[in-house]
Amino acid sequence: MKQLPTLLATAFLLATPLAVTAQTAPAMPPPAMSFFVTSVGLGKGADLGGLAGADKHCQALATAAGSKFTWHAYLSTQGAGAVNARDRIGKGPWYSPKGVKIANGLSDLHGDTLDEARLGNSVTRVTALSEKGDPINGVGATPNTHDMLTGSKPDGTAFTDAADHTCKNWTSSAADGVAQLGHHDRAGGGNISWNSVHPSRGCSQENLVATGGAGLFYCFAIDAK
Repeated sequence: MKQLPTLLATAFLLATPLAVTAQTAPAMPPPAMSFFVTSVGLGKGADLGGLAGADKHCQALATAAGSKFTWHAYLSTQGAGAVNARDRIGKGPWYSPKGVKIANGLSDLHGDTLDEARLGNSVTRVTALSEKGDPINGVGATPNTHDMLTGSKPDGTAFTDAADHTCKNWTSSAADGVAQLGHHDRAGGGNISWNSVHPSRGCSQENLVATGGAGLFYCFAIDAK
């Protein structure tokens, strides 16, 4: 019986370092940013210099924010050689600048199955942040800049009709023409789509501002894992 205190003390000493180690273990860093909204547009309305110019803008903003990934803009083009936005952004998963998972992959992002469509992705006003981690103005803010250039249908594919939905494949800043827009805050416009809500009033910077935007668009890391 006299050995009991000694045994208890020994057990305590053996257990204590483990407890201390568990309490002081460093927290895992959040996943690296692999999705963001451009903090600024190019200032020329929907003339982004085509897909190449839009990708270059995404890459420059991401690199300045410290990213090592390769980045593409979420934009579709039309006509001969049409490109679907969903086909140019990698396979995911993608995370916001704050480390929140946006979607596991393309099917999840676009709601390809009924269950995925019901669940929805995690693109919201809270998660669709700039590359700096700053919020983007939405409905109720001044100015409202929730319109995101996409040129896409809800499933992330290009339009196939004769109308122009991409401001001449992102090369026009004219007053006429339109670009299909999504809403990063999932508010206004008659539906809650993040990537396909309504067309712009035109392709100029003034037209985009008057519609409720600023020429911003989504950027995805194509090599995110």
